[in-house]
Amino acid sequence: MQTELPPQAGAVKFTMLISGAVFALMMVLGVAMRAAQAGWLPLEADLFYQILTAHGAGMVGTAGLSGAAILWYFAGRHLPLNHGIFWGFIGLFLAGVIAILTSIFIGGYAGGWTFLFPLPAQSGGVWELWSAALFMIGYTLIGVGFLLYYLELGLKIIKRYGSLGKALGWSFVFAGKTDDVPPPTIVAAAAVTIFNSIGIILGAAVLVASLVHLLIPGFEVDALLAKNLIFFFGHVFINAAIYMAVVAVYEIIPEYTGRPWKTTKVFVLAWTAILFFVMAVYWHHLLQDVVMPPWMLVIGQLVSYFSGIPLLAVTAFSLCIYLRGSGIRWDLASALLVISVIGWSIGSIPATIDGMITVNKVMHNTQWVPGHFHTYLLLGEVAMAFGFMAWLVRGQQTATLTGLDKAAFITYVAGAIGFVLVFLVSGASSIPRRWAVHFPEWMLQSQIGTLFAILIVLGTLWFVLAYTIRLVTPRREM
Repeated sequence: MQTELPPQAGAVKFTMLISGAVFALMMVLGVAMRAAQAGWLPLEADLFYQILTAHGAGMVGTAGLSGAAILWYFAGRHLPLNHGIFWGFIGLFLAGVIAILTSIFIGGYAGGWTFLFPLPAQSGGVWELWSAALFMIGYTLIGVGFLLYYLELGLKIIKRYGSLGKALGWSFVFAGKTDDVPPPTIVAAAAVTIFNSIGIILGAAVLVASLVHLLIPGFEVDALLAKNLIFFFGHVFINAAIYMAVVAVYEIIPEYTGRPWKTTKVFVLAWTAILFFVMAVYWHHLLQDVVMPPWMLVIGQLVSYFSGIPLLAVTAFSLCIYLRGSGIRWDLASALLVISVIGWSIGSIPATIDGMITVNKVMHNTQWVPGHFHTYLLLGEVAMAFGFMAWLVRGQQTATLTGLDKAAFITYVAGAIGFVLVFLVSGASSIPRRWAVHFPEWMLQSQIGTLFAILIVLGTLWFVLAYTIRLVTPRREM
């Protein structure tokens, strides 16, 4: 185990504190929306959609932020990163958040986190154009911050390994070179740097085009092209958040099992597949756009089938092998990290089902969709982030999963499982998503969902509070 304070630890701890607090706040907003749909909390429709926009942008953005912090922390074990760049990234991210919150809660912007063209410019009088423009400026600031982050990461990877291809392990697999095999964290970092940089650049392009359209209404943007760019960006970004966070599993679990996570040829090939699949699968978001070329939609469905295989081969199956007979001692960190891989893997099942054209025709606008992506987040990336936070401040000795830690873990996992199941069952019953007001026949599901959501919030509050307490309590640094 490492005993010295890594140079990146301070910035990462600060970032995780922000991430935990924002996750908790966004979950409270989620409870408010489900309570409104349940008929328990009166919310005006305008405010509901403002909250929906803040909740979506906040959860996706914070997933990206926490994933970036985790990757930066562990990449710093292998690369001499410039930590001033990370602080610059954090500064741009927070500036973007201020702009987004101002646009929503002062300007009244409520066009959803996906800012689908031309909705931001056609509010029907609900919000002013300046608020839509400010929302996009906020996204652009965050995007610039991420590009700065990946530029530093990519340059240091190339300087250390010679090229991104070598960092992906291709010389190990295809040329048989075994003298400088990159560790799993570097393989993941190289892949994410490539596909998320491409996604953010394309997202920035459509953001700038939409901004120009807002300022100069005569400037035309092809709506279908804009939708393709937005969903490419959005799909790649949220997947990148998970793929950045999963390095916590690669780096931390070996400390518990005594078995180092190795870069094997299967591991390299799987990450290479992920590199291409994550950029090719976004078409499954456009299956209801009948003007799309049919071959694109067919590819979107087929890649949806295969995209889950590398995930299961690389992480879930390997985790089972590493855990088997290891005598792992469970504490909050290890429990959350293991459950995150389980949840992430299970979350691929409803996503794949929704990626089937015949199913998507009737399910895409139902609560099935929030069911599958809440599985990915609550039992995947967010659990990874909380597991990393617990490990970051856990002290000199491996603790045990007892007391409030155990109660919070059970509460969180039980709440998350119940919450996503209610979404999935509601979706299978054709209850629509994104509706501010529900018919009385749908309210029982919303009420049950609200109760499970409260359990998630209670578990989260302890995770964040315990992290804060242990952060300010002198302990050995990891």
